Amino acid sequence: MANKRTVVNKKTEPKDKVQINKLSNEEYETALFNLQVELVKLQNWVRKTGLRVIVIFEGRDAAGKGGVIKRITERVNPRVFRLVALPIPDALERTKWFAQRYISHFPAAGEIVLFDRSWYNRAGVEYVMKFCTKKEYMDFLRYTPIFENAITDSGIQLIKYWLDISIEEQERRFKRRITDPRKSWKLSAMDLESYKRWYDYSKARDNMFKATHTKNAPWYVVQADDKKRARLNCISHFLNQIPYKELPTEKVSLGKRNLQNQYDDTVSIADSLYIRERF
Repeated sequence: MANKRTVVNKKTEPKDKVQINKLSNEEYETALFNLQVELVKLQNWVRKTGLRVIVIFEGRDAAGKGGVIKRITERVNPRVFRLVALPIPDALERTKWFAQRYISHFPAAGEIVLFDRSWYNRAGVEYVMKFCTKKEYMDFLRYTPIFENAITDSGIQLIKYWLDISIEEQERRFKRRITDPRKSWKLSAMDLESYKRWYDYSKARDNMFKATHTKNAPWYVVQADDKKRARLNCISHFLNQIPYKELPTEKVSLGKRNLQNQYDDTVSIADSLYIRERF
């Protein structure tokens, strides 16, 4: 009996290239609402159990890291979900060990720390733009797995995301930053340099994955050409990385107001104190 063979239609695009209909706003908002409810449940679990979690967000410029982080943090307690987005290191910090400035921000019990870029700057922009030496770069690739093993051995869970976009989508997003005055602040001189060096960054990314994708601290790549799907997929994946349970919550009732000593508080503020209503 002849072996069955799968017939491949050569005209069919690869799965990752097939055009997918965009999510409607209603579909997106409904899915995001449900995921954010789960993030609150996770928050309660982390606070009760004392878990310590680090989540790293890396990716090309304009890949949408900030958008994912915003949707994770906008409905939770900032004392539990703590965002760290460090500025360019100053002259003193540049003399320190590559991870030194980040360690002071590591989580205490009951905290999830989100790094909007991290020590992996050394493997990306610093290497491509020659802000570090070749030896410093090679040392980074060599010692980062050891460093991250020490993090996870200490009981901290480390989750690393890379948001990946196509060369065409990055160009579209950069052009929107140029034409939209609300987004112009996002386009820096470094972004313009990274735009010119697409394949240099590609090689740096691949070297980084090869050296630092480990069992204890694997990389997870998020396809981010579609911002809405990227946000939903990343949050859903993140929730699945931490086993948590929904904790019982006490029912809350507003009760009754104490309306003693009543007075007309609608006129107690002078008209001159109100801002002018322009809308």
